[in-house]
Formats: sequence, structure tokens, C-alpha cells
Amino acid sequence: MARLSVIGAGAWGTVVAQLLAGNGHEVRLWARDPDLVRQLQRTRLNSRRLPGVTLHPGISFTADPEEAAEGSEAAFSAVPSAHLRNVLENFPRFPLLISCTKGFSDDPLGTMTGVLREVQPGAVTAALSGPNLASEIAAGKPAAAVVAAEAAEAAARIQGWLQGPDFRVYTSDDVIGVEVGGALKNVIALATGMSDQLELGDNTKATLITRGLHELLRLGTRLGGKRETFYGLSGLGDMIATCAGPQSRNFLAGSRIASGVTHRQLQEEGLTAEGIGTVARVYNYARTHGLELPISEAVHQVVFAQQPPSEAIRSLMERSSKPETAVY
Repeated sequence: MARLSVIGAGAWGTVVAQLLAGNGHEVRLWARDPDLVRQLQRTRLNSRRLPGVTLHPGISFTADPEEAAEGSEAAFSAVPSAHLRNVLENFPRFPLLISCTKGFSDDPLGTMTGVLREVQPGAVTAALSGPNLASEIAAGKPAAAVVAAEAAEAAARIQGWLQGPDFRVYTSDDVIGVEVGGALKNVIALATGMSDQLELGDNTKATLITRGLHELLRLGTRLGGKRETFYGLSGLGDMIATCAGPQSRNFLAGSRIASGVTHRQLQEEGLTAEGIGTVARVYNYARTHGLELPISEAVHQVVFAQQPPSEAIRSLMERSSKPETAVY
């Protein structure tokens, strides 16, 4: 049995805590909001983020960073990318930090593990990613994920903590590839959410996913990821799950934006869609480095330049003809 911390009590952080506790570990789940902590302690229900799921008795709850970290062997960080640095600066040092966040920092496409190392120098870091819709895993439906770390021993330890009868965990040494896959698929999910709102059908969705994979390969290999990683669970697998329907927050955000809701209104409503911040960073990076990412560019124009989604789709369809293999 290990003593482990989970930082962030959103849907995914709560599910990670549930998985760890279900494997017999002592888990402390940290939430920023003391009122939420009191509710969790009283009801053992995270009714807003994970309704209907009674939390394991092996999970304790706290809003105190010191209490969350006391005696912990490792921390799983499930904080939105925009707040990760500020939140983690309040915590004592952990020997091992695992990022469960799928996004980029501003430097210019810095990874979440990079932020972890900057805030807590000397910590061993890893990234957890894959096709992991929180509600399905909480319901006990079979799923799989990848944990990536430069240190094989660290990846194996994390694998052992998480793997169970309904949750299979693979290991990888391609930290960059796993993190880039988890971040960029959210942009493609915004696109499929938009196409769904426009009732464009499954052919369009399949096209966006397939061509989105090409963009992931282009950007991911440019940033140093391995090509084979992007065909795995943290690349194509995660993209399929996230692009499938409204269980995905990014798909839902894309659908809402296509219906006329602005990204600022979504933020005010509390809908955290990592793809919105990600597409702004990816768009700027692509323009600076001469990288052709047409779907990402189209999503950026809809989200930030108020281009009608139907016009963005038309611009993609009217691009110059080329062989399919040209992007590989």
C-alpha cells in the first residue's frame, strides 16, 4: 500500500483517486474549495463533477496543501493547465509528480511535465494520458491508458498503482509524444463538436479525426515525439474517444460555440475545455514556424475570430488537391 496525493477534484482527478483507492492505496484528494471538501467529507459524493458515484472509503479530502502532501510517495496532478503553476507552488516537494492534465503551457508549447519540473526542481515526473472519459471509468467500464516517464522504474511504479481489473495501463518513455497527443486531440474534438452541431454527419466527423491525426503527426514529430506514439492510446485512441460525443468537454464546447456561445461565456459557465487555450498556442506556433495545420487554424478562426463554422468547413473543403500520403 502506498500513500498518494491527487491534486485537483475535478472529474478526472476524482476518478484517478478512485482508481488508486480501489487498488488499496491511501489517497488524499486535494480541492481548492473548502466548501467542496466539506461536501465530499459529508456525502462522499462529487455531485457536480462526477454525479452518482460514491467515493471509496480509502480517499480522504483536504483543502490544505501541507496535509495533502504529508508522507506522500507521489502526487497525481489533475489541475487545468492555466492554473497548474499557481496551484503547485503552494505544495511541499513531492519525490514523484504525475501530470494528468492535457494541455500546453505558454513557453511556447511547453509541456505540463515541464511546468512540474520548473515548480518542483528535482522531482521525477511522468505523464498519464489515453482515451479516458471519466464517467465511463467511474462506472467500471474497461479502459486503458499510457503512463510515460524517462525513468522506466517510475513508469512501472505508477503502472502498478493504477492498473486493475477494469483499467489497463501501458508504459512508454516518449513523454513528449504522450503529452502532445493528449493536448492536440482536444483541438480536433472542438472541430468535431462544431460539425456535430451543424449536423454534418459521421463522414465529416471521420474525416476530421483522420486528418486531425495527420496534424498531430506533423506537430508532434516537430516537437520531438515518436511517430508510433501518435498511433497509440495517447494519440489516435484518445482522439477517437474525445471526438465521439458530448461526454467530452471539448466536443461539447465545440458544439456550444457552433451554436453561438462564445468561449468567454463557456468559461463563465465553468466549462473547462483545454482545447480552447491549446488552439490559441498551437495556431501561434504554427504561424511562427511555418507549419501547416489547417484544422487547427480553422478552429482558431471560429473560436477567436468569430468566423461562422460553416465557412470554416468550406475553407477546409476548398483547399488545393493533394495526395493523401503527402502529409506523412
